[in-house]
Amino acid sequence: MFNKDFIVDNLKTLFYALVIAIFIRSLFLQPFYIPSSSMEPNLLVGDRLFVTKYSYGYSKHSFPFSPPIFAGRIFETEPSRGDVVVFKTPADNRTDYIKRIIGLPGDEIRFIDSNLYLNNSEILKSKNSTYNQVYCGKNKIDTLSFEEKLPNGKVYNTVYYNSFPYQNSDVFKVPENHYFFLGDNRDCSKDSRFLSSVGYVHKDNLVGKAQFIFFSSDKSIGSFFSFWKWNKSIRMDRFFKKIN
Repeated sequence: MFNKDFIVDNLKTLFYALVIAIFIRSLFLQPFYIPSSSMEPNLLVGDRLFVTKYSYGYSKHSFPFSPPIFAGRIFETEPSRGDVVVFKTPADNRTDYIKRIIGLPGDEIRFIDSNLYLNNSEILKSKNSTYNQVYCGKNKIDTLSFEEKLPNGKVYNTVYYNSFPYQNSDVFKVPENHYFFLGDNRDCSKDSRFLSSVGYVHKDNLVGKAQFIFFSSDKSIGSFFSFWKWNKSIRMDRFFKKIN
């Protein structure tokens, strides 16, 4: 027999669940999937991570579909140099990118002989004892692995190709209220060096700070539904790994 009250109650439950999910996603935590190799060796294709939306305050991009409900940022907190951040690309204000903040407003950044300079001082990097093989697109490439240290003490790993294809650049001067981002996979990352497609990122385009990986799988080995390959495709060692 048709039970109208039963259907109405279930629709209400679904509606409330949807409202709660949107509330949590907009104000607290949002999951993101890593689709590219631009942040290797620290973030791998197939990593799923949580981003805290409250870390830098809120803009219209904190909410689904970026509704123009207010201008600027509220409860604003300035990011730290070296943070790994999800942001909307300035080219379309819609596409999500994840990169590392290198330049703050007013900074000058450039590459000289494949070395990164910040405000005329070379960023210290020490070569790791092992080689890294990382992806660039679908190709796996031998790279040199380095530990980089920013002036504020932030330390993280980067990789450069053996041939150092990206050697020299013009000076990038970060405008007021903007940030300069680089991928950790330095020679395979579309980031702020590409002024026409990414460039300097306005503070209102920041979505949140990447905090930790909650799940990771290698789709090149098998999809999630290929349960007989889980022992190889699921990267258990990356579960709940803090993002540095």
